[in-house]
Amino acid sequence: MSGVTHRVAEERSLALHHAVANKLRDRPELLEVARDRVQGWLQCGTVSRFWAAAWEEALSGSLDEVIERIVDTSERARALRQSSPFAGVLSPRERWEILRRTAGDAEPS
Repeated sequence: MSGVTHRVAEERSLALHHAVANKLRDRPELLEVARDRVQGWLQCGTVSRFWAAAWEEALSGSLDEVIERIVDTSERARALRQSSPFAGVLSPRERWEILRRTAGDAEPS
């Protein structure tokens, strides 16, 4: 059961970041908000330095490169998404819709 739960959590995280990617295309200034958040993490230590530095690197490219990175399906990208600097980019309604759509995967058929 925990394997299914972990898989669903990863699918939800990827779906959320696909929505963030779409939002970034419409509002590229949101990328600066994420970059500022990561700098705060590095200064205050609120997120592991390892992951904050990894996000700093991931956000250092062009908008297209960042979008590609946040929706990558590699193991590293999955791990990176567990501490995302994009909190608040999606509205509660947008987030809830994505979580609701992906919830069906967790239930037995």
